[in-house]
Amino acid sequence: MTEPLPSWREGAGKAAILEFVGRVTATDVPVEERIAVFDNDGTLWCEKPMPIQLDFILRRLVVMAEQDPALCTRQPWQAAFTRDYDWLSAVITDHYRGDDSGVKVFAVGVLTAFADITVEEFEAQADQFLRTTDHPTLGRKYLTCSYAPMIELLDYLGANGFHNYIVSGGGRDFMRPISLDVYGVPRQRVIGSSASLAWTSDGRGGTLLHKPELDVLVDGPEKPIRIWSRVGRRPLLAAGNSNGDVPMLQFSERSDHPSLQLLIRHDDPEREFAYVAGAEQALELADANRWTVVSVENDWATVFPPLPDQVG
Repeated sequence: MTEPLPSWREGAGKAAILEFVGRVTATDVPVEERIAVFDNDGTLWCEKPMPIQLDFILRRLVVMAEQDPALCTRQPWQAAFTRDYDWLSAVITDHYRGDDSGVKVFAVGVLTAFADITVEEFEAQADQFLRTTDHPTLGRKYLTCSYAPMIELLDYLGANGFHNYIVSGGGRDFMRPISLDVYGVPRQRVIGSSASLAWTSDGRGGTLLHKPELDVLVDGPEKPIRIWSRVGRRPLLAAGNSNGDVPMLQFSERSDHPSLQLLIRHDDPEREFAYVAGAEQALELADANRWTVVSVENDWATVFPPLPDQVG
């Protein structure tokens, strides 16, 4: 039999996963109860030096600023055009610390950037971007920036009757085109933030367009709400990496069945990145709540999957 989780080093993290799955299967937890939920950015794929979708959005904002120079004096177009990554990083960090003033400014640009585009065209642009764009520092395409140990975990859970869901503050329609190829998670199990949509009849099945309005931001308390709305069950396993994942991790704590909470700690500057900004509260609660903290440096023998020319 093939050893499970080969990219995981022997240690507390791997042991906790194996023990948890063993308890679930030994106690015959019904398959319909075997729900696992995963944050995406920083949990399933790399989110530094900026979240991947942020790069996708910034490129569109730059194009808009080039077409209308007046936008260069307004945020977030100004930050995109001048490559002011400090402003953008502060928006994300402040959000995870509870200050959403910058997020509200940024959201205006994001929603405007893709207004009146069809859902199919948006997905086509996202898919092409992910498959063709290079990560700025890792020397690989964005599509290959997923974490090999976490893909193995998804596969291992699936082989043991689990239904895996992605529950992310990132865009639902940004992740859907690649979720099956990269994670083995079908698009209908992707729960993410979204713009409002409008349907119009055109005699050919109708057209769904993105509106410049936010439908939902799936972060913080909204994660358990959206899990219940979509799945109708509490998960047995939840994995995240930031303060925004705390409610989802808490929501997965069970007294009726085995449960497991995984918090990814980014502490490997050599193979990936080292940072705790935006995860301070989660790390404190992990100790108090006995969540399993997964160290990238200590628990993962391999971080990223081999590139195509490295296979064989």
